[in-house]
Amino acid sequence: MYTFKKEERLCNKRLLDKLFHGGSSFLCYPFRVSWISAPQPQTHPVQVVFAVAKKRYRRAVDRNLIKRRTREAYRLHKDALLYGPLLQNNKQILLSINYIGKEINDFAFMDKRMVKLMVQLCQQADVAAV
Repeated sequence: MYTFKKEERLCNKRLLDKLFHGGSSFLCYPFRVSWISAPQPQTHPVQVVFAVAKKRYRRAVDRNLIKRRTREAYRLHKDALLYGPLLQNNKQILLSINYIGKEINDFAFMDKRMVKLMVQLCQQADVAAV
């Protein structure tokens, strides 16, 4: 239930290119979200990639800390807020979550923003929330 497996990660270069060049996006500070409907059937309703700009955070330790907190917030809420509505409407999406904040926030703030981000994503993808 609260897992984040390899199959849920977006690694395909062709799909990443399609996502960044033809996808919809919105801002939910400190995240910038890009998404697109999946072109072919997948094993999971969402494939996701997390990114933190090297230009803003030079030290890999800081980038990894931010990605770790973001992944954890995503993992905790994906079943209830994202997978449920998507499975009900038989939709699958590709998702990119970029951290654009100027400072490293604590987990509680990121967790709260991740919930808001998922609700907003469901609205944009025309999926009724649970």
